[in-house]
Amino acid sequence: MRIILFTLIALFFAPVAMAQSVPSEPAGDLLSSKPGSVAVLRGLDKISAETRDFEAPVNSVVQFGTLSITVNYCRKTPPEEKPEVYVFMSVADRRTNGAGQESDGEEIFSGWMFASNPALNALQHPIYDVWVLDCKG
Repeated sequence: MRIILFTLIALFFAPVAMAQSVPSEPAGDLLSSKPGSVAVLRGLDKISAETRDFEAPVNSVVQFGTLSITVNYCRKTPPEEKPEVYVFMSVADRRTNGAGQESDGEEIFSGWMFASNPALNALQHPIYDVWVLDCKG
């Protein structure tokens, strides 16, 4: 009975003792790096099979084909962590009406894109694909 009691006490206090002996390290989360000012994107025109890399400054509108892309936020993990680039962006499709006049555009995507997994939250468009490559300073 005593052995069981001592074992339970040891198991209860072991995590506390281990936590006190481990030196504290900086938190490895998004807050440990600064947001970037320019997102590097790659666009694919599915009709012509051409790709183009382009830069999209944060809070500016960039055109790719009929798409208007606005990057609201981008961040890259620090070099000591698993590489990842996070970009929050919105994409509008500037279509023309039957008379050939261009409309303001319909928002077809708004959300996060990740460089390591572009298919996780992909842009759904019949002609264009856009994905994230990098986030710069």
